[in-house]
Amino acid sequence: MHRDSAEQAALHGLLDSIRATNGPIAPHWEAALKAAPRHLFLPRTIWQQDEGGTYVQVSADSEPGRWLDLAYSNDAVVTQINDGKPVASGDDVLPSSSASDPSIVVRMLTMLDPRPGQKVLEIGTGTGWNCGLLAHAIGGQNVTSIEVDTDVAAHAADALAHAGLKPHLVVADGAGGWPPHAPYDHVLATCAVSNVPSAWLEQTRPGGTILVPWNSPWCDYGLLHLTVQDDHTAEGRFSPYSAFMLMRTQRRDIRLFRDVVHDEHQPAESRTTLSPWTVAGDDYDAQFAIGLRLPDLWFAWHHDPELDDVQTRLWVATTDTSSWAAIDYDGHQDNEFIVWQHGPRRLWDEIKDAWAWYDQRSRPNPGRFGMTITPDGTHRAWLDEPGNQVPG
Repeated sequence: MHRDSAEQAALHGLLDSIRATNGPIAPHWEAALKAAPRHLFLPRTIWQQDEGGTYVQVSADSEPGRWLDLAYSNDAVVTQINDGKPVASGDDVLPSSSASDPSIVVRMLTMLDPRPGQKVLEIGTGTGWNCGLLAHAIGGQNVTSIEVDTDVAAHAADALAHAGLKPHLVVADGAGGWPPHAPYDHVLATCAVSNVPSAWLEQTRPGGTILVPWNSPWCDYGLLHLTVQDDHTAEGRFSPYSAFMLMRTQRRDIRLFRDVVHDEHQPAESRTTLSPWTVAGDDYDAQFAIGLRLPDLWFAWHHDPELDDVQTRLWVATTDTSSWAAIDYDGHQDNEFIVWQHGPRRLWDEIKDAWAWYDQRSRPNPGRFGMTITPDGTHRAWLDEPGNQVPG
């Protein structure tokens, strides 16, 4: 098959996959997807996880068919690892930039619903694909996109120019927005945040909206869709099903055995009947709610920790590293677990309280939660109605 024919077939397959996931695609977004095809925006080398979870390179030059298949898969594609730095032997290989899942890209653009003539600020240019779709739909002169990584930004600029699209591109920390082009009708983030920067509220006109993937240290899950009010307070609801890389300036560099747990610690021992998998397993609705209740807690699983009578351990810690807990499963008894807790806070007790609160309210999904953010940066999560604040 001729390369152009292969690309057209792959594009139509992707459109069918997006429709199967999201439903019908609005005509102006379908036109944008055809005018700014995804493969034009991907670097010649991308990364894919193998069966062992290791990221391996896929080159368009040496494996063109495989590269094109990934380019038009309805999945996220890793486009950079380790912030573009060389990977030394023994280093962890961590994704640091990606092209988002096409279905979530279209879903977010549909939710944002920008109209021709409205101004959009995009946080995180990345490959430039999302920016290109916006520029085609509402005009490049109405789109400002910010990227913190100079190499990533340069690649996006080249791809956008090749596609004949001319948005305003800025290399800067997106947390500060871009005042020269404010006010904006919409702000769209393609990276997750744990705190919505006040600059975004200030630079959005009253009645405008902010759409941002949400990340708590406990759970990377959900979209927050805010409307900005006259006093630049923002309020809106969450929706589920998204996971994005955290904004670089909000990353947390915490290592469990470097920063949190130390040999001299003498934790208190207790027992619990609450399974660690109940709060940190596959129930993302529960994880989301716990993340709102306890916004400074994170967890890590430790399988086969080489301890007597411990098959699996769940570690929980605070982001300030002052307190931690460990919950042990012995591989046999699944109705009682040993708990170790250290520090000024008893974290497992707090998690049990958060779980009970969630359970007593019929285990609400993310769509029942919302958030109010004031210009001074205060974030208040609520359940069902703004007056029903989620206890912290």
